Amino acid sequence: MISLTTLRADAEALARQLPGVSLQAAAADLVHPGAAGRKRAGSGEQFWQYRRYAQTDAADRIDWRRSARGDEYFVRETELETARTVLFWNDPHAGFDWAGDPGRETKADRARTIMLALGITLAKDGERIGLISGNRAPSLGKSAPDKLAEDLLSSQSSQLEPPRTQALAVIASDFYDGADAWRARLGPLASTCRHGVLLAVSDPIEHEFPFTGRTRFSRPGTAMDRLFGRAETVREDYLSKLAAHEENLQALAGGLGWIIVHHRTDQTALRGAAALFAALELLGGKA
Repeated sequence: MISLTTLRADAEALARQLPGVSLQAAAADLVHPGAAGRKRAGSGEQFWQYRRYAQTDAADRIDWRRSARGDEYFVRETELETARTVLFWNDPHAGFDWAGDPGRETKADRARTIMLALGITLAKDGERIGLISGNRAPSLGKSAPDKLAEDLLSSQSSQLEPPRTQALAVIASDFYDGADAWRARLGPLASTCRHGVLLAVSDPIEHEFPFTGRTRFSRPGTAMDRLFGRAETVREDYLSKLAAHEENLQALAGGLGWIIVHHRTDQTALRGAAALFAALELLGGKA
């Protein structure tokens, strides 16, 4: 498993390459009072713009300094400030904490790096971040990424407990348990997290199936194994089933109103982070 120091350094470097996230979540329930500017007038502390005084405005709203420059009265408006909650979860299964090559990053570690990079970017934009089924509440501010990094490394919870309030969810796994199993797990969560992203991380060897001759396959963390005398004879059938599985996952995400992002560990982490970033933006809308 990646160390906390390396995780933070890699995620920080990745976050610096991403644009600032401006989540405009469609669900009003995602909004909580906070410090993220929404580029429009509303309750907040930061100045947004002046507008002409209307008869419906109270007299004490007039900005006399600005109004003294001319013959009209002006009202000073502040920028709407809200914070939205984004919750992350990294599959603790041993099969996810695996790499097809000792020199390659595990799927779980790549997911941690990508999610923390997004968390850093979100926190800088004033959003609230945390862990699904975590031991502490989501937080915002400068310390939020540190807490998320620690939780991503320490949490071994296989539970996807729905949060008490509306949030946007990011679920990282290889999703090899099958679409039906994941539908049962994600259904209760989606009742609270109406918007979410499935980050499906895989190793290139799982797509290329380069095996030939007598080969024993096993799944880490289980007693499951199977021996093939000529592994190359099952390659086409395996790839066909993998393609069908990915189609089922796509249908599952769509049925929940979520988005699925596929990422391979032989691709750059930036590519995966950018795809996740784009998915978060697609989930947004003008509030």
